[in-house]
Amino acid sequence: MALKKLKPVTPGTRHRLAPGFDDITESRPEKSLLKTLKKTGGRNSVGHMTMRYIGGGHKQKLRIIDFKRDKFGVPAVVKSIEYDPTRTARVAKLYYKDGAKSYIIAPQGLEVGQTVISGDNVAPEVGNALPLAKIPIGTVVHNIEIQPGKGGAIGRSAGSFVQLVAREGEYATLKMPSGEMRNVLSRCIATIGSVSNADHMNESVGKAGRSRWRGRRPRNRGVAMNPVDHPMGGGEGRASGGHPRSRRGLIAKGKKTRHPKKYSDHLIISRRKK
Repeated sequence: MALKKLKPVTPGTRHRLAPGFDDITESRPEKSLLKTLKKTGGRNSVGHMTMRYIGGGHKQKLRIIDFKRDKFGVPAVVKSIEYDPTRTARVAKLYYKDGAKSYIIAPQGLEVGQTVISGDNVAPEVGNALPLAKIPIGTVVHNIEIQPGKGGAIGRSAGSFVQLVAREGEYATLKMPSGEMRNVLSRCIATIGSVSNADHMNESVGKAGRSRWRGRRPRNRGVAMNPVDHPMGGGEGRASGGHPRSRRGLIAKGKKTRHPKKYSDHLIISRRKK
């Protein structure tokens, strides 16, 4: 899928890089796999604003995605590749042989009419899901479980992929998109291939109104505020604002925020690149 460079007929299209929808084969989603998505506008249950810069946006329906892929041994045919407004990747609609329907995150190269299957002894082909213990070393995978049976949690956004680099004992070593090397139990299930819509990272919104359609309100900088509103506010002229901090005074750049005793620390072999 290639991006579209629009003619600069208006200021909003001058710098816009729009996604191409050549890979989309169906525009109407499956009604039985939809869920109402309620917007909060950044307010909590008593109406107080707890998250700023949220509000408005087009009405959306949530697609129910099968992250577990636990229908082992039941082949499914890819009926369509569809757009999902709530995520960056494309989704694929599957029709199983037993009559069930489901959505999965569409991997790059998956086509309509193709058959996919999950299980212990299936071929490591694009769209198939199998345990890390059965996947050849060096294979690119996505939608990987952290805990067996919990459903895929790693490698789900557009264009992301993880490489299986080694296996030792009951653990498999993965090279993450960030460059981090970490161990995951070999019993965890992963899907073969990389996630679709890799050009998403190169898209350019083009105008502020398009962000409003997505439910994102304008974000004002701390240095442009008064001292009563932000620690970096105030000063004569265009002051730099001093040390970068959040609205609550917490250091914004350089401070380590990871929990010092996180449960998965012993599974990380090498940290991500700085």
